[in-house]
Formats: sequence, structure tokens, C-alpha cells
Amino acid sequence: MAHKKGKIIIIEDEEILIDILKRKLETDGFEVQTAQDGEEGLKIIENNTPDLILLDIVMPKMNGYEVLGALKEKFGSDKMPPVIIISNSGQPVEIDKAMNLGARDYIIKAQFTPEEVIGKVNKLRGLTSQPEAKVSEQAVKAAAAPKPKKAEVKILVVEDDQFLRDLLTTKLQKENFEVVSAIDGPGGLEKVFSENPDVVLLDIILPGIDGFEVIKKVRSHSSMDVARTPVILLSNLGQEADIEKGRSLGADDYLIKSNFTIDEIIEKIRKTLQNRK
Repeated sequence: MAHKKGKIIIIEDEEILIDILKRKLETDGFEVQTAQDGEEGLKIIENNTPDLILLDIVMPKMNGYEVLGALKEKFGSDKMPPVIIISNSGQPVEIDKAMNLGARDYIIKAQFTPEEVIGKVNKLRGLTSQPEAKVSEQAVKAAAAPKPKKAEVKILVVEDDQFLRDLLTTKLQKENFEVVSAIDGPGGLEKVFSENPDVVLLDIILPGIDGFEVIKKVRSHSSMDVARTPVILLSNLGQEADIEKGRSLGADDYLIKSNFTIDEIIEKIRKTLQNRK
């Protein structure tokens, strides 16, 4: 029996993101189907027209723009199901391109929470949002089923955005890393000292003290082991001056959140570990 709030298809190649969004939408009363490439998504739509589509842009086989074009051709501009784009990019030219192809809204992955997705979905469906149960960190971790063998590498994630922190934690655990986390600068600094991580993923804009100050204190520590801890700065700040400041303070790498997928962040971690051997 169909759920009262309607049918949604998520077309997205990031498995962990699919798991989190599917769980959240089903909790809110939607029926959810998923596809991990554009071709598969279109086939599902042809067999069972959804009430709304959450659509990634960069995907295997067919990208999001091609899917939008196919939907517009099949249904016409006035009758195609509402589409919310979910993408890493927030460039105005790309947003305009998606909107011109019929998308109704646009969300940048690194900047949203599941609750905001629910709000946009309910708005487009003409529904009043119900009180939402929070997805616990334990539930998010459980969805990924981390490998049972003992992790050999410990990653410290210092990030104040809960959604991104949970997403990184879940994906890293699935890749068999041990993960500890902190939500502010002082907490992150304390865990660098107490947990002895192999790599630190460090946000820059943090409560308490910012990431620049954290890395400065790590690099000036009296213990050589602490001072040499590999640090990858992860931020929305993309100005050349910020990147140069991070590198001058001793960052091993600097990633702009909206420019990288979770898999690419993991590759950066592996590269950093290899370079420090």
C-alpha cells in the first residue's frame, strides 16, 4: 500500500547519502525507491511515476542534466514530476542550467541537513511538515554495517555540522577506519592530544577556536609525535589566501567541501597516510 505522503525516487550514486535520505524520508511517511545512476533511475520512473525526484548531477551512465532532459521530453515541462537537484556544486551557471531544464529546487550537499531536505520535499508536495524524529548518530552508523575486523587507522573528524560529521563517520567506518569526532575547536584539540589520531579532518569555521588556531597549536606542540600529526583542512572557504594560510600553518592538504565527494576525501586520507610513511 502506498504511503500517504507520496512516492519519491532518489537518484544518487553516493550509497551512504542514499541510506540516510531514504531512512529520513520513510520515517516522515514517504514511499522511497532508489537508483545509483541516471539510466536505472529513468527505468524506475517509466515503470512507476514518482510524486517527486531527488536527483544528483554527477553520476554514471547518465548525468542529472541528461535525466532532466529525458524527463522533460517524456512528460513535457508542465507535467514532469517535481525535481530537487542534490549536488556538490553551487555554481550559479549550473543552478540556472538545472532550473532551465525543469528542476524546481537545488540543494548543495555540503550545506544541507536531512531536515532541510524534508522541508523542501514537503513544500513542493504542498504538505505541512510534521514534527520530525531526529536520526540518531547510532542509527546512521548502523545503516552502513562497518566491517568487523579491527581498524588499523584512526581518523579524527573535527566538524560542527552534524549531518556532514555523521556522513564522514559512517563512510570512514565502512572503509574500516576507526573514527573519533569532535564538534568544536577546543574539543578537537583535546582529542588530538588524547586519541593520537593517524589523520585529522579539520573544519576551519568552528565554535570556540577555529581550525587555523587548532593546527597552529598542534604544530607547535612539544611532543614531536603530536606536532607531526597529519591534518587535512576541510572547509567552505575557497579563497586563495585561506588555502595559503592553511598550508603555511602546516596543513597536509586543503579541501573545499563543495568540490569533493566523500570517496575523494577518503582517497586524500589514503594519500596523506602514504606520504607520511
